[in-house]
Amino acid sequence: MPRKATAKKKASTFGEDLLEGMKLVLAHRRGKVELEQVWPKPVDVRAIRKRVKMSQAEFARAYGISKRALQEWEQGGRQPDSAARAYLTVIAKEPAVVRRALASE
Repeated sequence: MPRKATAKKKASTFGEDLLEGMKLVLAHRRGKVELEQVWPKPVDVRAIRKRVKMSQAEFARAYGISKRALQEWEQGGRQPDSAARAYLTVIAKEPAVVRRALASE
């Protein structure tokens, strides 16, 4: 029985959080509050590539990334989307593990 009580409490908290969020959105729409905008941190793709000591062609081939996309990211023409940012973060932290995982496919 305690399990249901815990689940009910979580649902109640979720509902309360949802209502509070909707109240904030409404207040923002009415111009009563200013909401903070959160932008993803940019990823320094060139620094990641240089850390693994690879050319653009090698990096693109090793990690299955379009060479053109890599060039655009490095030149600032565009930023990687959230999935690519996450992938690049993993490459930055564990490049050999990612290469091993991709090689075993």
